[in-house]
Amino acid sequence: MVVSHIDSVKTIRNSAPYINAHRGKTFVLMFGGEAIEDANFANIIHDIALLNSLGVRLVLVHGARPQIDERVNLRNIPFRFKDDLRITDKQTLECVKDAAGSVRAQVEALLTMGLANSPMHGAQIRVCSGNLVVAMPIGVRDGVDFENTGLVRRIDVSGINDHLNDGSIVLLSPMGYSPTGEIFNLSHEDVATNAAISLKADKLIIFSSNDGIISEDGHLLRNIEIDQLYGMLNDPFYNPIKLSLQAIAASLESGISRCHSVSYCQDGALLQELFTRDGAGSLISQRSYEQLRPANIEDVGGILKLINPLEEKGILVKRSRERLESEIEQFTLIARDGMTIACAALYPYPEDSMAELACVATHSDYRGGNRGERLLHSIKNQALQQGLTSIFVLTTVTAHWFLEQGFMPASLDDLPAKKKKLYNYQRNSKVFVLKL
Repeated sequence: MVVSHIDSVKTIRNSAPYINAHRGKTFVLMFGGEAIEDANFANIIHDIALLNSLGVRLVLVHGARPQIDERVNLRNIPFRFKDDLRITDKQTLECVKDAAGSVRAQVEALLTMGLANSPMHGAQIRVCSGNLVVAMPIGVRDGVDFENTGLVRRIDVSGINDHLNDGSIVLLSPMGYSPTGEIFNLSHEDVATNAAISLKADKLIIFSSNDGIISEDGHLLRNIEIDQLYGMLNDPFYNPIKLSLQAIAASLESGISRCHSVSYCQDGALLQELFTRDGAGSLISQRSYEQLRPANIEDVGGILKLINPLEEKGILVKRSRERLESEIEQFTLIARDGMTIACAALYPYPEDSMAELACVATHSDYRGGNRGERLLHSIKNQALQQGLTSIFVLTTVTAHWFLEQGFMPASLDDLPAKKKKLYNYQRNSKVFVLKL
């Protein structure tokens, strides 16, 4: 697909707020050995290089399970797992060291590549790794000795920050070292979780074979709140990704505000997730990505930007900035990542036990997502709390939507006396009333 120059300029302009927001922030990126073997992994490396050039502090945590499996199989060593963790004896540990070292070298080589006519030309990226993860043995669980399988005991925060402050990318392998010189096989989920928490990272980003986290009916879950995540942890359907979900839950509980799950198969998914409002995968956050809340004076500009196109078409009555500022407390809105995408206002007439629903608007890019219904539900609750018994609306072009929401056709005589006096006969708006 050929992108026009104008579209390219728009894309750059729209991404600018995210470029500024991400600069200087610390992201932990977690990907398993399957991602490294995927044909798209070279493109992911190019996108990682771009993030580095934009000033994002990057810690990469890789896995190596398929690479370890391959070496274990070649040496005819029995596969032993418990609770999805590999039991690592001395022979298997040699396979782990061989596989992890090979994967690390592969990633380092890709990040060093700066061929002409490639996205990494002239990047000159430094990659740092080493004994930055201190580990301890799992020991014996339920009578099973995990031998050289371990857990993260400590992350060398100061060492990692020194590398990040120098502009380097830090690469962590699924291995850790004990103060006594032992080597332990770690799950990369454990390494990534502890790295994100210890570094107080701004994001944990997990690469998946799917577009993100998929629901039981096969749909991509774009926005997930932590309470919904807890339900997934107890759902057998999500057992194949349970370790990733546990990593996300632990990160959110530690204070990391946003985690992401994106595809390692889809070219550009990482950049789309980070630099566009709608993203490409799943965003998991402590609170909703879309907030329904009362408007305040700082929202005036966003509401004006939302309703101006509808005012120009004559769908809404024109409101000046001054009027909107004076009436801002009547408005409820839905904000998506700082952008007002829907709004509505409630004007009470308590002497008639009625209220007017006005200025109902949804951004053209976000229609069809039940946002109007969410706003109406909030408006109805506000009216009930004020002891009102009905809501009326005047509309010229959206009659069918209000009928679908339970409004009934009415006449001018059904309006409060004060509103009836202000009725604009030139607009000839239809009247609808909803009994509460």
